[in-house]
Amino acid sequence: MVLLAYIAASMVAGSALAQAADPPPRGLFLMTDYPSQTVRAGETTTIRLKLNNSGLPPEPVALALSGVPQGWKVDLLGGGLPVASAMPGVNESVSLQLRVEVPKDAKAGSHKITLGAKGPLTQAPELVLTLTVGSEAPAKLSLKSRLPSLRGTPRSSFEYTVTVGNDSGKDLTVALSAQGPANFQTTFSEGYGSNEISSIPIEAGQTKDIKVKVTPPRDVKAGDYPVLIRVASEGATAELRVTLQISGQGRLALGTKDGRLSGEAEVGKSSTYTLVVSNDGTAPIDEVEMSGTVPANWKVEFNPKTIASVAPNEKKDVQVIVTPGDKAIAGDYVASFRANGRGESASADFRITVTTSTLWGVAGIGIIAIALLVLLGAVARFGRR
Repeated sequence: MVLLAYIAASMVAGSALAQAADPPPRGLFLMTDYPSQTVRAGETTTIRLKLNNSGLPPEPVALALSGVPQGWKVDLLGGGLPVASAMPGVNESVSLQLRVEVPKDAKAGSHKITLGAKGPLTQAPELVLTLTVGSEAPAKLSLKSRLPSLRGTPRSSFEYTVTVGNDSGKDLTVALSAQGPANFQTTFSEGYGSNEISSIPIEAGQTKDIKVKVTPPRDVKAGDYPVLIRVASEGATAELRVTLQISGQGRLALGTKDGRLSGEAEVGKSSTYTLVVSNDGTAPIDEVEMSGTVPANWKVEFNPKTIASVAPNEKKDVQVIVTPGDKAIAGDYVASFRANGRGESASADFRITVTTSTLWGVAGIGIIAIALLVLLGAVARFGRR
């Protein structure tokens, strides 16, 4: 029994190997995905064809049409141009199109058009196309997106990849539009390009990817915002709602209460100025640290040095203490103050006018007076001699 089972299994395996070893059919073949179609009176239909060479040497193949109904205009195209022959390479195919223009007065019914392909050595089996004049299905569009909801900040650009499908029996030019909240900007571009478009041609039964870029205004508040994408052509429409999930974002600003970014200081003495740190954004800004850059040999301090958090629309005062160097010369200097939070920063340049102490002026006048008295005394003493 075991031996019989082994022999049977070997026969099955041998049969399978023999079938797998059979070579593919050789010859020329005319093919189409849909050999039977419905056409509409007064309109043009394009049928896609292929001439396949399976294992034969390349040779020019003459193409011929027969059975074209009277009054119909039928053209055989290759690469968009009328052709009368084709030459596919070994195990390759040549794409062809059959453009059929049906007269307006064509009566309902079925018609057979035959396409032949004959080379010097080989002839392909004839391809019979059955075209039925009738009412064509109305235009139909579809709209899909793999990621209909995106998250970002007010500074983000939200970009959706949307697939538009032409589920009709004819080519369509599809108009693109979008409706979103006020001040939201929406643009369309092809899936592989960057040029902005407002419409796109789509062949019958085909789909195309487009990019929809939505840019919110910078002052938008945190929240979910819907945008309605719409495509339309010949009375057919399709809509898709996408969502922008906008998280709040802070925006630091640094200034003073009265708007003046200048002050005075004396050589070697500390001067205190009041800065205002504000948040003009829509989310808190945490751990705001103050820093500054002043001329060499100067000192700068902040009180407080760090602010735990600045809420939206909140303002907080910071005292900055600047001490010019002992050898500073009178004149104007620029100090830069900065506020740095998580992901946000602001800076302000502050002009400081440095003056010398009035005591030095009084001392200078005293020294000059003493020198004059000494000079006068000397003149009076030695002048008598």
